[in-house]
Amino acid sequence: MITKLIIVAVGGSAGSVLRYLVFLLFDRYHATTFPWATLAVNLIGSLMIGFLWGLFDRVHISPGIRLLLFIGLLGGFTTFSTFAFDIFSLYRDGDYKMMITYLLSSNILSIGFAFLGYGVSRMF
Repeated sequence: MITKLIIVAVGGSAGSVLRYLVFLLFDRYHATTFPWATLAVNLIGSLMIGFLWGLFDRVHISPGIRLLLFIGLLGGFTTFSTFAFDIFSLYRDGDYKMMITYLLSSNILSIGFAFLGYGVSRMF
């Protein structure tokens, strides 16, 4: 049990650092109220989850590596709590059109990217 917790912690901290780097990149180049960085990490994470899932259907990967990647790395990288905060912030600021756009695009595109990742993995 302790080993699994350590694996998740290592992956989670790496994912969180990667998420922070994406946020820094977007803050530098996109000065807007739309939460592009959160959308980007959720789309990238969804794509990777779909891709790895499809890949691991055909290639044996140990349960520890799966735990590290899915729960740790990608769980730390994607950010549903930040997504919820962004939605609330847009609502609180009265930017309802932006809130609805972000809500719909995040959900529809993230699910679509997961399917895309899975489909791409099946091409190899």
